[in-house]
Amino acid sequence: MSINATLFFQIIVFFVLVWFTMKFVWPPITKALDERAQKIADGLAAADRAKSELTAVNQRVEKELAQTRNETASRLADADRRAQAIVDEAKARATEEGNKIIAAARAEAEQQMIQAREALREQVAALAVKGAEQILRKEVNAGVHADLLNRLKTEL
Repeated sequence: MSINATLFFQIIVFFVLVWFTMKFVWPPITKALDERAQKIADGLAAADRAKSELTAVNQRVEKELAQTRNETASRLADADRRAQAIVDEAKARATEEGNKIIAAARAEAEQQMIQAREALREQVAALAVKGAEQILRKEVNAGVHADLLNRLKTEL
């Protein structure tokens, strides 16, 4: 055989191999590559969607956190106001109770002062009667002179 026949058969075998490859081997490979490219594109699109969803969720979380912080600050302020109101009310009640106690103590002191004056009058009246007895050198009858002794007590 000559080099031309070998070359001719090699060219025919090459074209048969190319045709066989194009007909039976190349379509599954391109199909697999296209499917792989589609999966990669879908994965990238899903990642982009997930990233945008994550951003949206982060924004919602930040808004909710800010709202929760505001509510918490509001509740704490309300609690502080209530506590201050309770303290003020307790102070007012304590002041009122203290005023009542002071008034009661003053009334009791006034009552004791009146009782002490009465006792002092009684003692002065008794001393006056004793002094009169000694001056007159006779006994003064308390029953007989009750009117006189009462006037003496009121004058003192």
